[in-house]
Amino acid sequence: MAVRLSEIFVSIQGEGRYTGTRSVFVRTTGCNLRCVYCDTPDTSWSPRGTAWSIDEILAEVARYDCEHVVLTGGEPMLPPEIVPLSQALRDSGHVITVETAGTVDRPVIADLLSISPKLSNSRPDKEHRWFSRHVEVQHQPAVMQRLMTDYDYQLKFVIDTPDDLREVEDYLAVLPTVDPQHVWLMPQGISKSALAERQLWLEPAANARGYRYCPRLHIEMFGHQRGT
Repeated sequence: MAVRLSEIFVSIQGEGRYTGTRSVFVRTTGCNLRCVYCDTPDTSWSPRGTAWSIDEILAEVARYDCEHVVLTGGEPMLPPEIVPLSQALRDSGHVITVETAGTVDRPVIADLLSISPKLSNSRPDKEHRWFSRHVEVQHQPAVMQRLMTDYDYQLKFVIDTPDDLREVEDYLAVLPTVDPQHVWLMPQGISKSALAERQLWLEPAANARGYRYCPRLHIEMFGHQRGT
């Protein structure tokens, strides 16, 4: 049994509840979406990686002597092997976060499901062959409801312009059980200056709606580079 991975590395969690927490990131490759702003294109637009057995992954994770493990991607819920991998990590005593777009339902083991629903700002150009498939897949209310019912969760929305805020409200209206304190608004950008510019209006907008502002600490600290 193998999982195709892009990389395994140790860094700090830069987003959401565990911001600043030292974590091992296990990044799968392959995605069912093609977000225009994707910051890991080698797992989506041009997916590449290497097959790792679960035992190999566990051995590599153990090298870092780190309690927190993040299963990320790409879309880590795509490969069915993610379920036994998450169980093996739990059996090894790790705290597990799974980062997903909320479009695929698998019975993973997770202490936190970090769901990043995709707004219309994520869509590729209409002329692109992936446009129709992306639109069709990006919002799966039944999957979202199951995941939020059965897991401790956070919702992270990528915000590019103030117009996106209304779309977040429309999205959440379909999921009326969402606690606003589980909602994080995150600026779109892969540079420190772009994040700072959007923070000026996004952080107060989040606070006014009872949401949380989500920094991207890893970019602020390390810039946009692989393995951070």
